[in-house]
Amino acid sequence: MSATTSAEQVIQQWGNGLAVRLTAKIAKAAHLALGQPVKVEVVEGGVFLRPVGKPRLTLEQKLKLFDPKLHGGEVMADAPVGREVIR
Repeated sequence: MSATTSAEQVIQQWGNGLAVRLTAKIAKAAHLALGQPVKVEVVEGGVFLRPVGKPRLTLEQKLKLFDPKLHGGEVMADAPVGREVIR
């Protein structure tokens, strides 16, 4: 595998651990997204980071995908339980 995109970064403190920021260019080239689960491995000569699943959707993304016709109307269809009852 040959690297076609690269960037030099500085390891920084993040809480009790260390972190490296991925530039947008690197993340895009690696097909990584916010919330993407990754596996980090120590290999001979360095560290290897690989995606291991689909990114977790944000609430905003989940709501955008919600289709009342497809999902049966109300998000949580239930009987009124309090002051929301209009008399």
